[in-house]
Amino acid sequence: MEIHPGAGGTESCDWASMLYRMYQRWCNKKNYKLELVDEQIGDEAGLKSVTFIVKGINAYGYLKSEKGVHRLIRISPFDSGKRRHTSFASVEVIPRLDSDVNVTIADKDIKIDVYRSSGCGGQGVNTTDSAVRITHLPTKIVVTCQNERSQIQNKEQALNILKSKLFQLEVQKQQQTVDEFKKDNLDINFGSQIRTYTMCPYTLVKDHRTNTSENNVNKVLDGDIDIFINDNLKGIKNV
Repeated sequence: MEIHPGAGGTESCDWASMLYRMYQRWCNKKNYKLELVDEQIGDEAGLKSVTFIVKGINAYGYLKSEKGVHRLIRISPFDSGKRRHTSFASVEVIPRLDSDVNVTIADKDIKIDVYRSSGCGGQGVNTTDSAVRITHLPTKIVVTCQNERSQIQNKEQALNILKSKLFQLEVQKQQQTVDEFKKDNLDINFGSQIRTYTMCPYTLVKDHRTNTSENNVNKVLDGDIDIFINDNLKGIKNV
């Protein structure tokens, strides 16, 4: 899974961090294992981006409905005028490839850069050039990994994620050929949100695909999102 803030600077970075915390707590409730792959800290607060792996039975089956743009409406804690702000963050969900799925990546098609980790790692992580950035030149897909202790481990993790992304890209191309990628699908872009979390002037979380809603925003942000996931899986459209 990946979370990226939209336009809006610190406010959106903080929203990305809140979403990451929400999925962490959801994983705890489901007894799923969450592994941090890459974390880019915001300049003032929050996250510029975060990539993580969720491991557990049917993890992708549940979380695939979280893919899309999530919108937050609240009184900004970063605004001295206490004005209401709207923030966006996109959530990307891709399946981890099984070991028997073969995706070949030619050496000439990738560019590998190493740099010093900027995350909150253990001793040694931030003092050597262990972080890895891999760019797939034909598709311009960029994957970074800095959470492991060695450059070799980070490279292996980044390659695995790149293979998963390339596999999903190929699946999407095939689906597009069959049914123009299902025209009713929401694109992952800001302004076409799948869910809105309103904290002011009232409290409400509403999923725009099913009209499922919950008045207790804090409950949802504490990881109680099964009501939205289940309704999406069942194809329920609430009135």
